[in-house]
Formats: sequence, structure tokens, C-alpha cells
Amino acid sequence: MTRTLYLFCSAAPPLFDVARVVEEAQARGWDVCLGLTPSAAEWVAGGIEGLAALTGHPVRSRYRRPGEPDLWPVPDAVLFAPATFNSVNALALGITDSFVVGVAAEAMGKGTPMAVMPCVNTALDRHPQFEQSLATLHNAGVRVLYGENGFHPNPPGEDHVPDFPWQLALDAADALATPSPY
Repeated sequence: MTRTLYLFCSAAPPLFDVARVVEEAQARGWDVCLGLTPSAAEWVAGGIEGLAALTGHPVRSRYRRPGEPDLWPVPDAVLFAPATFNSVNALALGITDSFVVGVAAEAMGKGTPMAVMPCVNTALDRHPQFEQSLATLHNAGVRVLYGENGFHPNPPGEDHVPDFPWQLALDAADALATPSPY
């Protein structure tokens, strides 16, 4: 049985691994629908058609217009990774001005299993709103993959995140969509 994963990405350096991550998710039995923040869509603009061919679905970065069909199947799980400081805070505060944040916020309300793996630097990690946003998401039932249980923040100014734990993110997605034996 194929499971549907909404993979949402913000504009952070691990985004450049997204094709490999989609392929790995597909090897795990996921039908992947890829959603990007507007900035992330700009970062990979030259590869959007290839990513759409890889997933078999349109890559989305904007809300559909009234009357447009929704071409994605209903998700079994949502994985938001990498999630930037802005995306984490927007999701926690319910600020849905971007497609992926809006769909993720709605998925929370529907009870769709979700994991979020932030990708921030140590300076943003120390901002007081960030900790509150992570707690808000956790308390809303979102699996937050951060710190000891996920991504460790990197120093400011690094354009490369060599150890982004994509495997952990995909493992979390698998666990979210696996029915409990109890």
C-alpha cells in the first residue's frame, strides 16, 4: 500500500539534497508531494520540472486559485524539513501567508501526523520566540525533531549544513504513518 507524504521545504541549505531525499522516501514506499516556500522555489527554480517528474506531482509553492483542482492526494503524513526560523514561527503562530505553512497549519487542525525539523543557526536558536514556537508545535501534537532529538543548530554564517539528519526525518515520517499495534 502506497502512503502519501507531503514533504515541505524552506529555503535552507539542506534543500539542495531534496531530490535524493525524495528518492529515498519513494524507496521507503512513499508517494511524495513536494511543497516549497516561495524562497525555496526560487533557490531550486531550474530544477522544478525535474522534481515534478521525479515525484509525479506538480511542485507547489503557491495556493491554488478558486476553482482549480487539487492535484495532490490526501497525505498520510507531513514532513516539514528543512524548516527555517521564519517557517517554524509562522506555523506556530498560525501565520499562513505561504502555501506550505498554510497547508501544514490546516493539517495540524485535521490531525494529520506531522514532523518538523528546523534548520536554524545558534543565534536564531537563542531568540525567545523560537523556543516558544517549538513548544507550541510540540504541544499541538507535532513531532519536533530538534536538539537532542534531531537537528543541532550550526554557527551563524555557514552556507552548508553537512550533517542535516535527513535519515532521522524520514524515519520520523515512517513512524508517524505506521499504525500503533495497540
